[in-house]
Amino acid sequence: MMWLAVVFAVLGAVSNAVGTAFQRKAASTVEQGGGIRLLAALVRRPAWSIGIAGVVGAAVFQALALVNGPMALVQPLFILELPFALLLAVPLMHRRLSAEGWWAVGAVVAGLAVLLASAAPSGSREQASMARWIPVLVLTLGAMAVAFLLARAASSPLFRAAALASAAAVGNALTAALLKSATGRLADSGLPAFLTAWQTYGFALTGVLSLLLLENALQAGPLVASQPALTIGDAAVSLLLGVALFDESIRTGWWLLPEAIGALLILWAVVRLTRVVPHLVDVVR
Repeated sequence: MMWLAVVFAVLGAVSNAVGTAFQRKAASTVEQGGGIRLLAALVRRPAWSIGIAGVVGAAVFQALALVNGPMALVQPLFILELPFALLLAVPLMHRRLSAEGWWAVGAVVAGLAVLLASAAPSGSREQASMARWIPVLVLTLGAMAVAFLLARAASSPLFRAAALASAAAVGNALTAALLKSATGRLADSGLPAFLTAWQTYGFALTGVLSLLLLENALQAGPLVASQPALTIGDAAVSLLLGVALFDESIRTGWWLLPEAIGALLILWAVVRLTRVVPHLVDVVR
């Protein structure tokens, strides 16, 4: 049911907002290192454990949302993570949100409403054939590898953060697709089918990889570089995967104009919000 998908997706965005905020706080305390060394350092920090709990909760809500609705609807709703993170942080720090911040929050919500109302995502099936999965896996994993290599070769913190966040965004979208397929098997055939499906182990692996890429992106550079790539990239790739794998559809033709307006409004608002969040975080330290 679509309304259940929306409810669970919004709850997932809230949980993810909590998780991302605490992960960023933990990552900012690690001065050097990357990859496995970064993860080993983060495990010893309580803030990171709280962040992981938020991420796990988000994954549960995401699975419930994907069982009840198309990826093209569920994943864009996770864009609400950033304004939720800001709105949660403000009362905790006894701060007031500036007028610019409120306008940006409203713009994210308005842009998302315009985008989803115009696109009207519909249609979905829970499984895809290997003839569809193989090229999707090659392209998405290849794109993640290229983005990672570009980040390693770059000297600019802005570029490194954006490249790593882009890789994490593709990984998040691929994880969502694998999760949708695995939970579909769980709903249709029970736990044995879920535990024997390759998609179950696929989403576990890509989920961990995406998390590691996200941790490195948060450490590599400022939020203004990583968050737009992560937010918009996840939604865009998820939409493409929903169409390619699960026969989901969105409205085209002249509807592409308001869809583009909604997407641009979201992008503008996300960039503005990333300029507000760092100042609020700095007050806590």
